[in-house]
Amino acid sequence: MTSPDHLTVRSPEDILGFIPHSLGYWPAQSLVAMTLQGTRLGATLRLDLPGPEVLAAPAKFLQAVLRYLEADKEADGTLLAFFTSNGSASSPSRYDGLLAGLDSTLERAGMPVREAWYVGDDFWRQAWCRDVSCCPLPGRPVQQIRDSTLNAEMVYRGSSVGPQPEEQARALPVSSLYLAAVREAETAWSAQLDLRRPSRPQFDAVLRIWRDLLNRPQGEAWLPGADRDGFLRASLLVPAYRDAVLMMAAAGTQAAEDGAGQLGLFRDECMLDPVAPQEEFQGAWASADGLQGRAAEGGPPQEGPPGADIPGYGDVLMGVAPAVPDWERLNALDLVLGRLAAAGGRAAAASFTGRGWIAWCRGRGSYSAAYLRQALDAEPGYRLAELLLELVRRGTLCGWAARKEAAWQKFGPDAA
Repeated sequence: MTSPDHLTVRSPEDILGFIPHSLGYWPAQSLVAMTLQGTRLGATLRLDLPGPEVLAAPAKFLQAVLRYLEADKEADGTLLAFFTSNGSASSPSRYDGLLAGLDSTLERAGMPVREAWYVGDDFWRQAWCRDVSCCPLPGRPVQQIRDSTLNAEMVYRGSSVGPQPEEQARALPVSSLYLAAVREAETAWSAQLDLRRPSRPQFDAVLRIWRDLLNRPQGEAWLPGADRDGFLRASLLVPAYRDAVLMMAAAGTQAAEDGAGQLGLFRDECMLDPVAPQEEFQGAWASADGLQGRAAEGGPPQEGPPGADIPGYGDVLMGVAPAVPDWERLNALDLVLGRLAAAGGRAAAASFTGRGWIAWCRGRGSYSAAYLRQALDAEPGYRLAELLLELVRRGTLCGWAARKEAAWQKFGPDAA
């Protein structure tokens, strides 16, 4: 069997060792389902293991699993792994009934369960094996999974298994001096941007600054800059700017501009010149004259072929359009938002919400929920975070995550 990354899978330990790399963390109290396309691993799904009430009447849970897995149109089989406590690694397991229901449901859907395992804290075993000569109780040591050949190969290739999503969603620590300076700059920039909310030239200036930032060469070090970071955080406090940044990262400048124009955000009577942190952004936008001049010429250069269909904000938000988002720029935005969240406050709510949306677009519901909860901790009632968290809780898939040709690829161009 061959993994999506052209890694040879020789044993169950290899498959189980690949799961934490696929998710980014070692799952706990989780059902992990992996689709198969012949002998090739496909999509990975993780869901919280249900409680007693759902186990007693699992029909809705079974359909939710099926709905997720059916997004892989080429799937012809399924692998299941129940990550539980050691108590469930014994035989029989409290999840045997759920496994039987999944087996029947997926068989009817043309994705039969090829193999299933229970993985505890210390032991793991094949779920259907009752022969103690080959499947001794309580199971085989979990260390065999951690020592598997594929796990070693993934580590060699630079993949790592991090902490749980809730821990990874925490903001990076910052110095008290930087924190004070960036919040002071944010307050000053917010006052100026509030006066210019109806200004199309100011909108164009903000969008161009974000675009230039996200187009930086990959791997370029992020150096803290209180004035720049204060401006960026202040721009996220304006919903029109925040939404436009998300749209631009995924679908290009034209989609962001057209969507803002259709919402009727601008008024011609706002004559204030646009503002920007000049010392941090050189080139065409390095001066107020440059900002005003480029805005007068129609704003930032446009992207995409002439005459191309421009998606609306709703279609981009739900991952319906464009056909394939700009994952490189979304990855860059995710990193920037992580840095900007470090100073806390209301701007952190916008940053965490943006990261939650990107994680949802990637098909990583656990990470998305963790970021969105962080946003609501920073600002209870933050509306966009509430809406996105409801989508995650309902099990709604982002359109891009549901289509293989559009989905985010964690392990590079050959990943699934």
